[in-house]
Amino acid sequence: MSPFPVVLSAPSGGGKTTVTKLLMGRRPGLGYSVSCTTRAPRPGEVDGEDYCFLTEQEFLDRRDRGEFAENALVHGRRYGTLKSAVQTVLDAGRHVMMDIDVQGAAQFAVAYPHAVLIFLLPPSVDVLVQRLVARQTEDRAALLTRLHSARAELQDVDRYHYVVVNDALEEAVERVGSIIDAEERKRERITGLDVQVAGLIDRLEQEITSFSKA
Repeated sequence: MSPFPVVLSAPSGGGKTTVTKLLMGRRPGLGYSVSCTTRAPRPGEVDGEDYCFLTEQEFLDRRDRGEFAENALVHGRRYGTLKSAVQTVLDAGRHVMMDIDVQGAAQFAVAYPHAVLIFLLPPSVDVLVQRLVARQTEDRAALLTRLHSARAELQDVDRYHYVVVNDALEEAVERVGSIIDAEERKRERITGLDVQVAGLIDRLEQEITSFSKA
């Protein structure tokens, strides 16, 4: 089985980071590609673990050198995924788990056509607003900006292979896990399948010939 990237997107407050962290803790076959950002760390966030925190100039320099698989300007801050970070996880034989926004997912799908795109849908607008308010990380103007962005992001749901409603956290985690399991079993992702099938066919032909002569 060839490892592949798994991209999880959702509006702010949709739960993509929480679902990603829970999956990472439960599935050893997943690796995380830490994204880069120019925003300031939130309380408890660790540089190199939650994000690679870059200055504006550092980010632009890396972008201009073509180091990002995707990058976007979101709510006035830049976010991006380094190709090197993605490749490191794939080379280790693990799926790359990422939580990135809609803009980034569209770019990433061009760079990695075999990626699986999953959109986490909030169960209602009321729940989405409650989650954003509960974070207590933005003022009223910032919250309004995020709500405008959520409206725009929901219009891009058709770009995704799967949609999971995050109405109950544990169920959402299980659904995303089931999608990964199903994708692992897709014919085109099984390494050496053609050789394996050809071998089975050859052996069957030998058995058919043997039984025909009996």
